[in-house]
Amino acid sequence: MTDSPRLTDSHCHLDFPDFGEDLPEIVARARAAGVHRMVTICTRLRNEPAVRAIAEAHEGVFYAAGTHPMSAAEEPMATVEELVALARHPKFVGIGETGLDYHYTADSAEVQRQSLRIHIAAARETGLPLIIHARAADEDMARILAEEHRAGAIACVMHCYSSGPELARAALDLGFYLSMSGIAAFPKSRELRDIFAAAPVDRILVETDAPYLAPPPHRGRRNEPAYVAHTAKVGAEVYGLSHAEFAARTEANFERLFSKAAAAAKVA
Repeated sequence: MTDSPRLTDSHCHLDFPDFGEDLPEIVARARAAGVHRMVTICTRLRNEPAVRAIAEAHEGVFYAAGTHPMSAAEEPMATVEELVALARHPKFVGIGETGLDYHYTADSAEVQRQSLRIHIAAARETGLPLIIHARAADEDMARILAEEHRAGAIACVMHCYSSGPELARAALDLGFYLSMSGIAAFPKSRELRDIFAAAPVDRILVETDAPYLAPPPHRGRRNEPAYVAHTAKVGAEVYGLSHAEFAARTEANFERLFSKAAAAAKVA
């Protein structure tokens, strides 16, 4: 057992080859660090069976699925019906990740926008939260989210938030959440920490995006869910809270947004 505050890694990629054969040890280390829940994200729908199997094999591990915007031009276009069918699984708790990425893949912008709207429709139909990846596409992202929200309310988290203050405000004004990753813990990320500090603490989640973006003191190495505790400590400093209080606030936020995961835990 651990005396560490309970935390949820709201976004990781446990199916990625970086983890290989030591996945059971990684899950065990997470639990030892107080990380009792993880949401592992499928970024290509053809990989959904493997991601689902990981969630089924590990207590406290849930999953979401969608087509990552950087893969949107390479993968078959998802359908609303396909995503809704996947959402029937008891451990399927979110739609995505989806979104827009014009940093590396601006040439597929139109396909990304089409894919994003399909995922939004599926989130609206299922009532599950939308998991958004946004990079170098702030104006289009804010516009599409506002348009779609007017068409019918959706719940949403801006995963691994590292965009500007304008998109953060637009998302918060729609009632969405911002997720704090290891980027917020980097010493040079003061401007990003200021964006989080301006956001209500009841709209904040924490995540690793593992195997990427390990926070100090593990920066430059493979990230894993246990390390979300380091990011949460930085988040506590941003909000002037104790580590335990900030952890409790993010837990409540996660359970409010990912209510299916919260309900499953109570049944278990």
